[in-house]
Amino acid sequence: MEIGIYSFAETAVDPVTGAQLEAGSRLRNLLEEIELADQVGLDVFGVGEHHRPDYSVSAPAIVLAAAASRTKRIRLTSAVTVLSSDDPVRVFQHYSTIDLISGGRAEIMAGRGSFIESFPLFGQDLADYDELFAEKLDLLLQLRESERITWAGKHRPPIQDRAVYPRPLQNPLPVWIAVGGTPQSVVRAARLGLPIALAIIGGTPARFKPVVDLYREVGARAGHDPERLKVSINSHGFIAEDRARARELAYPPFLATMNRIGRERGWPPITPHGFDAEANLHGALFLGSPDEVIEKILYQYELFRHDRFLIQLTVGPMPHAEVLRAIELLGTRVAPVVRKETAKVQGQGEG
Repeated sequence: MEIGIYSFAETAVDPVTGAQLEAGSRLRNLLEEIELADQVGLDVFGVGEHHRPDYSVSAPAIVLAAAASRTKRIRLTSAVTVLSSDDPVRVFQHYSTIDLISGGRAEIMAGRGSFIESFPLFGQDLADYDELFAEKLDLLLQLRESERITWAGKHRPPIQDRAVYPRPLQNPLPVWIAVGGTPQSVVRAARLGLPIALAIIGGTPARFKPVVDLYREVGARAGHDPERLKVSINSHGFIAEDRARARELAYPPFLATMNRIGRERGWPPITPHGFDAEANLHGALFLGSPDEVIEKILYQYELFRHDRFLIQLTVGPMPHAEVLRAIELLGTRVAPVVRKETAKVQGQGEG
């Protein structure tokens, strides 16, 4: 199994004005985090796209290009690219460029986004939410398949026999589809033979097993090689030497961030009891010591047989030194055990 991290580079917000604070230092810290993740042997680092004051990355490709020059082995992915409100030609060019700079380590994780700010910002109509994603995904996939394309759609000017450069080192450039568990999104990815990144950030993860099963069943019926039908589980969490320390660090920023978002969306507030329940073995939150996080990853592996696990360590602003320590623990103590144990299971299955 591949083990990695994703981040939205969260920032503090002025409680009076709502203005973004210290975006520059947060971005510099993020690059240090990616560099350390590479050094401790993690497989993937994802950077998300948001257009809000509480996050400092609106252009993940630029951050990943900077990270490409400071890393040697780790794969670099968006998490996600809000494809519905972007231009697929520019997305393809940006990530092809990252792929060339990094020596073939770039990926695109395409999604519709968990927030809607980018749609009015870039002149898109939310009424076209689903149609925009389907059309732009079609164009993105054609771009990676052919150097020269002719294409026409409803929401972007047509392309008439034009070549798109640069071409990536990887052929094809990996494209994952970010899904939140809706059957329609999963079925679309399966029919296209594209890997999925399933966000499980609350509730009981076991309820998503039918979604993963559906993905593999539809993909198989569509004639795709099971090796192409990869699954990533993406979840919140934090790692420290013991659970008490992990909770002490993660709970205040997690509570502030999730309750702020919850007020926007009409969610009930998070309580200490609810937070602790999510951190139990059968909950969605990966919080605790390295051994506890290992146990939880392996429990979910029994459910999903997934190929990749990504953890969001900074749901809200966190002390940079503690984040670096969590990355070190993930790379040196969690990942080696998880890889060894999941390899055993795979070997038994092949036998």
